[in-house]
Amino acid sequence: MKKSRFRSLLQVWPAALAVLAVVGAASVPNPGLILSPDGTRWVEKMMRKMTLEDKVAQMIGCRYSGEFLTADSGQLAHLKRLVAKHKIGGLAIFLGEAYETAVLNNALQAAAQVPLLLGSDLERGAGNQISGATLFPTIMGLGAADSEELAYAMGRTTALEGRAVGLHMAYAPVVDVNVNPDNPIINTRAIGEDPAQVARIAAAFARGCQDNGMIATAKHFPGHGDTDQDSHILLPVIKADRARLERVELAPYRKLIEAGVGAIMVSHLTVPALDPTPGLPATLSPAILTGLLRGEMGFKGLIVTDAMEMGGITNAYTPADAALKAIQAGVDIVLLPLEPETVVEALKEAVRKGVLTRERVDASVRRILEAKARLGLHRKRFVAVDALPSKLGTKPFLDQAARTFEAAVTLVKNEGNPLPLPVTGEKLAVFSLSSDKGEYYAGRTFANAVKARSPETQIFYADGDTGRDGLYDAVLKSAGSDAYIVALFSSLSAWKGSVGLDPRHIELIRLLATGDKPVIVLSFGSPYFLRDFPDVDAYLCLYRNQPQMQTAAAKAVFGEVDVTGKLPVTIPGLARAGSGVVLKKR
Repeated sequence: MKKSRFRSLLQVWPAALAVLAVVGAASVPNPGLILSPDGTRWVEKMMRKMTLEDKVAQMIGCRYSGEFLTADSGQLAHLKRLVAKHKIGGLAIFLGEAYETAVLNNALQAAAQVPLLLGSDLERGAGNQISGATLFPTIMGLGAADSEELAYAMGRTTALEGRAVGLHMAYAPVVDVNVNPDNPIINTRAIGEDPAQVARIAAAFARGCQDNGMIATAKHFPGHGDTDQDSHILLPVIKADRARLERVELAPYRKLIEAGVGAIMVSHLTVPALDPTPGLPATLSPAILTGLLRGEMGFKGLIVTDAMEMGGITNAYTPADAALKAIQAGVDIVLLPLEPETVVEALKEAVRKGVLTRERVDASVRRILEAKARLGLHRKRFVAVDALPSKLGTKPFLDQAARTFEAAVTLVKNEGNPLPLPVTGEKLAVFSLSSDKGEYYAGRTFANAVKARSPETQIFYADGDTGRDGLYDAVLKSAGSDAYIVALFSSLSAWKGSVGLDPRHIELIRLLATGDKPVIVLSFGSPYFLRDFPDVDAYLCLYRNQPQMQTAAAKAVFGEVDVTGKLPVTIPGLARAGSGVVLKKR
């Protein structure tokens, strides 16, 4: 049997690229978010007009979805009650259709006395949440492309499409520095492991957003990249000392603050080197938020919490107590509290009793109103629904996204040069292996693209429910193939707790690797999978399971595009950050 040692064919490439003037450094807030004189007057008017109880409600942001709701829908009534009666200041959308989202946003804005600040998790562009908008790679793909131009363009598209449906705030970019290969929740959501690169790419994305009228949010302060626990489930502990925190976790935030990022999201984790209070999340820490972020680091924008429904908070605090402590610590906007109506009323009672002071509330509400005025919401809070077809998912946006997907493809290993594959004459076997239950056809787009180029290809699917017998039956049926292509899928998602592979899938790959035919593995998830099967012949990193990325991967495998991506993280003992095998298209 043929199996040679893993010889490094990785090439180290310069970290710096020429940067277009349009994405150059900025040290002041971006042109798209300037506070105009009439905006200032509006802020002062609202500060005088609102009661203290009304003001504290401005500090709450609740969950909603952009779905079709009938006029007598209970969900619509609930949202309008939060907006009109309880007077909350904003909402955060999770999934929606373009038209339904725009119509619902207009309806909720009409019900609000003060314009609503509407945000969303747009880490992969507006298409990350809004069907019909443009979807981009996960931000680690930007790290692999190492292009500030692409990052800026992604931020620009995100802002233009988001504003078209009535959104104002992107809970992006992620500026966590992923230095822990076992991180179950950040991982490919991070740009990479180099703080300087993280700062460069994140700042370019943020400028793209804010130059085009959308607030960017750097997250998850003070840094969630060095943990092997998911804060949706538990309260992670960051054990690094202050010097390491300054060098790694905090460095990108300092750069983003210098660049004028509009908001920072704080995470639910404990950092003893910053606040030694046992078990106190950063979200509730005056030392971290008021002392460090506001005081030492000089941040003047909005501080927002990560979702207050996460286990890092709910395991130890009631919704009302957590919201109160967050505001007392220095938070401006409390996002996604459980029992929002109860929380709003509890905060109003805290104001009445003097537990929350006028000074603390006024400071945050002024920042919130100024943000709304910078966005122009005091002049125009509604969007033109009939304009959506010309503003979302347009060909220029989709072409830009396609270029970004292709630039992200990273060839970590190509021992014996099995790639690129010839288009005809090869008998290929494609194994699409999803470690998630119920995702049997996760790799259908990629598998079909391979078969379209090489018609004799055999395709085998498996997911987390597929037993060993089914897997080994597929191996037997694929005997006689000239090469094996294994596409791996393991979703990175909240409350899952791991991005690892199904052990049975690892066994299958190791079995294939003992043979004398090339084994080509593609990771549509964590780049660190290679640790489980270091002897495969070729290994490509795609960073996320998206149809567009599967299409780009098929082009790369058959030499139809240049492969130039650089690995943004180190795969311990196997590949260094900044390395990558370059393949030129045929």
